[in-house]
Amino acid sequence: MNPDFTKSVDGLIPAIIQDNTTQKVLMLGYMNSKALAKTLETKKVTFFSRSKNRLWTKGEESGNFLNVFDIKLDCDKDTLLIYANPVGPVCHTGSDTCFEEKNKATGFIYELENIIEQRINFPTEGSYVNKMFNKGINKMAQKVGEEAVETVIEAVTNNDELFLEEASDLLFHYLLLLKAKGKSLKDIEAVLKKRQK
Repeated sequence: MNPDFTKSVDGLIPAIIQDNTTQKVLMLGYMNSKALAKTLETKKVTFFSRSKNRLWTKGEESGNFLNVFDIKLDCDKDTLLIYANPVGPVCHTGSDTCFEEKNKATGFIYELENIIEQRINFPTEGSYVNKMFNKGINKMAQKVGEEAVETVIEAVTNNDELFLEEASDLLFHYLLLLKAKGKSLKDIEAVLKKRQK
């Protein structure tokens, strides 16, 4: 990677920070060559602060660091796109992003998680979620175990369709069990992120 810092008179180039998990744009900062070097060395996003007139690592006071996952350089070599995993709120206002939106995960799995939560909070007659939820935590945990065994069995066969069906059943019941325990995919992500070295 060889950014062209000479394109601006102050030697700064924009650095767009994007959440590696949600793909939401979190903030925009500026980097000079020293800020980029420190970012690459520490794996924590460091900007050149125009107001402080010095290098500034995001989170150095709050602890809300931006842990670097990947860095891309644009075709003109004068803008950086940094994929990061945020630790806490990003904006100084306490918001998830510096823009007027929530930094929430998107995609069908998260949508399904929300549907399960809605069914639990607002029961619907004939709902499978409500039927399982009303049986209690032991029955839900048992169902996850059953689906896990069936997924393992299908994994060693040559029927991909059945394997995907069982894996889907396992994931659905796992999401239900998480909600029954008052937990979410975000909680699981947080644990996995801590393990990431």
